[in-house]
Amino acid sequence: MRVPVKPLAKYPFWLRPFFWNQRRKYGAVLDPGLLWGRVPKLFAAVAILYGVLDRRHSPLNPVLRSLVTVRVSQINWCAFCVDINAMTLANRAGSMEKVEALEQWQQSDNFNATERLALEYAEAITYSDRQVTDDLMQRLKSVFDDDTIVELTGLVAFQNLSSKFNSALDVPSQGFCRLP
Repeated sequence: MRVPVKPLAKYPFWLRPFFWNQRRKYGAVLDPGLLWGRVPKLFAAVAILYGVLDRRHSPLNPVLRSLVTVRVSQINWCAFCVDINAMTLANRAGSMEKVEALEQWQQSDNFNATERLALEYAEAITYSDRQVTDDLMQRLKSVFDDDTIVELTGLVAFQNLSSKFNSALDVPSQGFCRLP
């Protein structure tokens, strides 16, 4: 990593429960959390935003959310994000099929029409040489209501933030998923 993490004892006491929860959930404290934690208020803001986007009662189903986060992570060359989000996708989808097919989703039969539309939208937002067109937005509106489109847009934007942060700081994968 391009910026080192600090020993856990050097982080504010109020961040330690977050790290304890990561260790309980993932078996390890996550390197990005330790990096964001170097600026505790920034860590808190990112954690709250992530919690809102990955909540149980999101209008976006969990598999779709994971598909989008893995695809954005792939585009942004974030080894850590692909690793952890692919593990989450495999768990939510019940297999590695979608993970393994995701880079070539346009040629794969593993994705339904809604998933394809969300992936197209995620790519239009993420690739700097593309734009969201009026046609794409109309197709989104035929499937999702306006609030869900805002949430999907927020998810894509958050994953771009997260994966670009980790990629810039060269955060490695932590071995959560056998990557294709």
